[in-house]
Amino acid sequence: MRDELLGRPISDRDYVVVGATPEEMIAKGFRPVGRDFPVFLHPESGDEYALARTERKSGRGYHGFSFHVAPDVTLEEDLGRRDLTINAMARDTEGTLIDPYGGERDLSVGILRHVSPAFAEDPLRVLRVARFAARFGFAVAPETEALMRSIAAGGEIATLVPERVWQELSRALMEPHPSRFFVVLRYCGALKLLLPEVDALFGVPQPVAHHPELDTGVHVLQALDYAAAASDALPVRYAVLTHDLGKGATARADWPRHIAHEHKSVHLVEAMSDRLRAPADCRELAVLTARYHGTVHRASELRPATLLDLLLATDALRRPERLAWLLRACAADALSRPGRSSESYAPAQWLNLALAVVKAVDAGVIARDNPDPAQLPAKIREARIEALRAWKKQIEHPPSVA
Repeated sequence: MRDELLGRPISDRDYVVVGATPEEMIAKGFRPVGRDFPVFLHPESGDEYALARTERKSGRGYHGFSFHVAPDVTLEEDLGRRDLTINAMARDTEGTLIDPYGGERDLSVGILRHVSPAFAEDPLRVLRVARFAARFGFAVAPETEALMRSIAAGGEIATLVPERVWQELSRALMEPHPSRFFVVLRYCGALKLLLPEVDALFGVPQPVAHHPELDTGVHVLQALDYAAAASDALPVRYAVLTHDLGKGATARADWPRHIAHEHKSVHLVEAMSDRLRAPADCRELAVLTARYHGTVHRASELRPATLLDLLLATDALRRPERLAWLLRACAADALSRPGRSSESYAPAQWLNLALAVVKAVDAGVIARDNPDPAQLPAKIREARIEALRAWKKQIEHPPSVA
């Protein structure tokens, strides 16, 4: 209903059945699939039909609910258990809009507002509101913000299992305005509970010569929105989120400098990824970006041996897509700064050319000319470094044309 009114593509439809029992649904050929409450598959279309229900809190966390299903439960009561007014609308079989909580009005003015005080019973809804803010760019109603602050202060956020936190985080990172997710969570006090490493970045200054935006947290959010505008993949966006975590661990006395923050960032990225149980591709790219983003920015200044080590560290010879992702994350770091968004990221071209030079070195020929297996790795490395040295010399000192 919400996406239809917004003119957005509709990926699925939810059907609610009122005035029926599970036995009646089965008798009509519907197949039951719900575990916690009655949900049925249509015998022909396969669409899901749920019986109208109410719910009440029966324990801690998002699992702590009991459901009541009966023929006398009304559609309005069923909609009343939804989180936000924009999600509490429906159409009847005649196509008439049913909107008992003002969802259409809030949709038209861009407001995220909770339906009832029962919103506070599910801590996961705090993350969902933040994610909807990232999707639509909507503001959160003041009374809903107050309720979210109360939920965060009450401690139930800690009951969320890592898989659900990662699910909401990963979906938020893929929204059009991912920065809004973190702004909303920080404002209500949930960010420091869920992602303390990210929360610690706000208020931490950076050298103005490299970061006109000064605040590290602001920089990270700008870089995230840059990656979103570029339609970068989830691993890239997660790497952008975590690339500067070490700056939040710099001693205040050393501000605005952050010497060796890359090393600190790696440890924080690993700990955060473990806690969230982030997928391997996200974790690996985040670690690479945290460790090497400064090196990548200086790619054209690197000695041939260091350049080769960087390419090997990313496993670029076997997995060129990982180097491509690393370069996308580094581009977001560099080009999201004010006044640079329209530039091309020069280190990407440099490293891709360097990779082509390294790949052109024929290891088979080297193996044929050096029968001692123990010497082969060193010989291949030496040949690659020499090829990079010759390439750099040609670029820096091109031959003159008579």
